[in-house]
Amino acid sequence: MPTFTALTTLPGKTAAETLGAAMERLSPEPTGVGVFEMEDGSGLWEVGGYFTEPPDETALALLAAATGARPFVVSELPETDWVAHVRRELAPVRAGRFFVYGSHDADQVPADAEPLLIEAAMAFGTGHHGTTLGCLRALDRLAAQGFVGRNVVDIGCGTAVLAMAAARIWPGPVRASDIDEVAVEVARSNVAANGLEGQVLCLEAAGFGNPELTVASPFDLIFANILKGPLIALAPDMARHLQPGGHAILSGLLNEQAEEVIAVYARHGINLEHREEIVDWTTLTLGSDLP
Repeated sequence: MPTFTALTTLPGKTAAETLGAAMERLSPEPTGVGVFEMEDGSGLWEVGGYFTEPPDETALALLAAATGARPFVVSELPETDWVAHVRRELAPVRAGRFFVYGSHDADQVPADAEPLLIEAAMAFGTGHHGTTLGCLRALDRLAAQGFVGRNVVDIGCGTAVLAMAAARIWPGPVRASDIDEVAVEVARSNVAANGLEGQVLCLEAAGFGNPELTVASPFDLIFANILKGPLIALAPDMARHLQPGGHAILSGLLNEQAEEVIAVYARHGINLEHREEIVDWTTLTLGSDLP
């Protein structure tokens, strides 16, 4: 059975919630309505409805006009075609010098940007989420301060967007590892699509648990955009694998979880240098002071 989606964006939580409530009363009725704040720092909210039959586009146009929303984008998708959905609906993202985009937006790449082509796929990391965006901004900030990463690793790499960003500005090779074999294959595909084969090496590993990472250690920059629990569990290994004076960029943290992670890493000699909150998510830049 096909799925029909109707998606729009607009500024303001109140207006978005009003629009979402109005969509619930449409005929035909949606099977579900979602109202979400976009985590790219734009201040926009996304309102979307899912239907098992074509929605009333005239009614949707009236609702959009009444609430100051952009015109709805109505799409018919097979139930499993979420990749096509993401390709249509996700706009390119600018994060400092980096520009994350899908192939359908190749004509929008600015001349002064470091391009990162990421196709929608079964792995995390498109640049739209506050955690990935925060990590890219943290990398851009370190580079602007004069730091040069000569031995970089991305733990829990997902699409490998962070590893590829580092490889865009430094010679590498950059290592990217993930515990999930599907993510590793997606990462390799993205690396090839960006012409970074040989500069980004994709490995399957739980944390630092791969012989190639052991041999390459210590690293002067470690990305870990995962979750609070795994980040805390990773702290002792992070201290062993991060060289003195090196940096760690950590994310996957809700804002209220950041202090606990900061405290744990400080006990291992890796201390806070910078933090950024993007909507509900925090990105930490830490530095090693171990001798």
